[in-house]
Amino acid sequence: MSNPILRTECLSLVYGKGTPFEKHAVKDVSIEINRGEVIGVIGHTGSGKSTLMQMLNGLIKPTSGKVYLDGVDIHADKKKLRDVRFRVGLVFQYPENQLFEETVRQDISFGPRNMGLPDESIEKRVKRAAVFAGLKDELLDRSPFDLSGGEKRRAAIAGVIAMDPEILILDEPTAGLDPMGRDVLLSQIDAYHKSRNNTVLLVSHSMEDIAGIADRVLVMNHGDCVMLDTTQNVFSRSEELESIGLRVPQITKITTELRRRGVPLSEGILTVDKAFEEICAILKKEGRL
Repeated sequence: MSNPILRTECLSLVYGKGTPFEKHAVKDVSIEINRGEVIGVIGHTGSGKSTLMQMLNGLIKPTSGKVYLDGVDIHADKKKLRDVRFRVGLVFQYPENQLFEETVRQDISFGPRNMGLPDESIEKRVKRAAVFAGLKDELLDRSPFDLSGGEKRRAAIAGVIAMDPEILILDEPTAGLDPMGRDVLLSQIDAYHKSRNNTVLLVSHSMEDIAGIADRVLVMNHGDCVMLDTTQNVFSRSEELESIGLRVPQITKITTELRRRGVPLSEGILTVDKAFEEICAILKKEGRL
């Protein structure tokens, strides 16, 4: 691949340094994120996932280490930090914290307006972002505080998408949504990524969400980056994941057990669709379907 779009070098964050309450939220993390890929980010609560994501777009300054965007240290020039946040868009875990304007339309247009874009361009971006996020037209002129939880999530995502960031960071975008709402939102994120060919970092507690969309997976544990590898390779290390309080997708566990019992399935199946496809092929071959 080409040079990484995002790179960290020995990135660390210490809270309460030099006090009895000193805590290492992120420890010496050095990673490379390539242009155009989807990275799933997993780890137990308190593992440093959200802190690391906020360091990647300059919201939190590291205690030590550096973040490079296209080879440039994002903290080298304080005046350019604002531009970094237009290029690295972050949707927080709690979307209501990002909504503050009188209408949804104004909220979505806030970023593009601060970028100094003309009104016509802003309106186009608002409409396009609303479509990508699955927001209906009739919601655009309502107060964001009148929206349901799922609609607020979509409005917050649309507000970041409207800036057309090169890197989109989504912190638990499906938390609290019902299964259908989760699937719809993930498919829209996937469609957005494919149409824009940008880089996406998706933080999630759902291994199924990550398995279905990610090219690679970053695993955090107590502030350390303990794995960064292809999705299949990470989820093939089920014992290591379980030792840090994580699990592989349920379908991976089921198909691994079926393989152990002699069913000729591929190793490391990550999605229900893939398992269904392979089981059907086996049944057809045996004349049982």
